[in-house]
Amino acid sequence: MSVARVTEIIASSNKSFEDATEKGIDRACKTLKGVQGAWVQDQKVTVKDGKIDEYRVSLKVTFVLED
Repeated sequence: MSVARVTEIIASSNKSFEDATEKGIDRACKTLKGVQGAWVQDQKVTVKDGKIDEYRVSLKVTFVLED
């Protein structure tokens, strides 16, 4: 039987929501062991001079705790 934990992270990109999500998962995998999945809880953008400046995602990352 395994026990998992969920942690929330926020990642950003100036390209797209998908790129922000990939950056967030990549960074989470560098710090957390046993990452099993994630879901996008929220998406936001920042606007500068009437154009999208940055894409932001709030991720819930699930990882299995070691014995």
